[in-house]
Amino acid sequence: MNGDNFSDAVLLVMGHGTTLNAESARAVRLHCAALRRRKVFARVAQAFWKQEPHVRRVLPKLAFPRVFIVPLFISEGYFSTEIIPKELGFAGQATQVFAQTTWHYCLPVGSHEAMTGVILARAREVVAQHPFPYAPKPADITLFVAGHGTGRNANSRKAIERQVALIREQHIYAGVHDIFMEEAPRIGDCYAMATTKNIVVVPFFISDGLHAVEDIPVLLGEPERLVKERLAVGQPTWRNPTEKNGKRVWYAASVGTEPLMAEVIMARVREAAQTGINV
Repeated sequence: MNGDNFSDAVLLVMGHGTTLNAESARAVRLHCAALRRRKVFARVAQAFWKQEPHVRRVLPKLAFPRVFIVPLFISEGYFSTEIIPKELGFAGQATQVFAQTTWHYCLPVGSHEAMTGVILARAREVVAQHPFPYAPKPADITLFVAGHGTGRNANSRKAIERQVALIREQHIYAGVHDIFMEEAPRIGDCYAMATTKNIVVVPFFISDGLHAVEDIPVLLGEPERLVKERLAVGQPTWRNPTEKNGKRVWYAASVGTEPLMAEVIMARVREAAQTGINV
């Protein structure tokens, strides 16, 4: 953070958004508030692709010498690297000049190598916060990074596979694996894949939306009825730790709401300011 000079610039943090789940926008608002407190930018704004305030209505109001648009997306997928930049007029270039403003469209946060620290923080936190009956050592834990996955876009899983490889290289956990909702290996395969009694699952999602709080707990083996009942009364849909299939399972919050994400956003801004990477 030292040496950052963006006093002439606006940071626009852009989320996917949805009108179906208010929790979807929480990560964007959380990190915008944290970055405003740093007082590095002239202004920190927020916008969304699928809900208000919509990015196309926010951008024309940002009349500053520099504007950095950081997509709070999990991967370099179809929306973040093709659809959105094209709709915003970037036409294959990450830097454009419009009416005396230099616009920088940054790469998504989820593919940045600094996400390794975010995942590890989530894994540490959930065990430390719920040590019952005791907090196992990392060497006695198999770590799983859970994603959505899709056969339509290979990039949707690359960010997770990269993070799994980076974490494995650190030799912290007994094992580190990727698992997916819609691709193999599946979420439920974690029990057979784990070489330890203790499992930690970290959802590689931006928000604690329905995939993270409802779908994955069910795929991990919680009865759907029980998950819905807990959700309806505002309780955690997974109780840490839970015994399933002879394993003790801790399930973390999504990576997107981890406070360290603010630093990943800053890393994308610095990168764009220095290099002007092509989309």
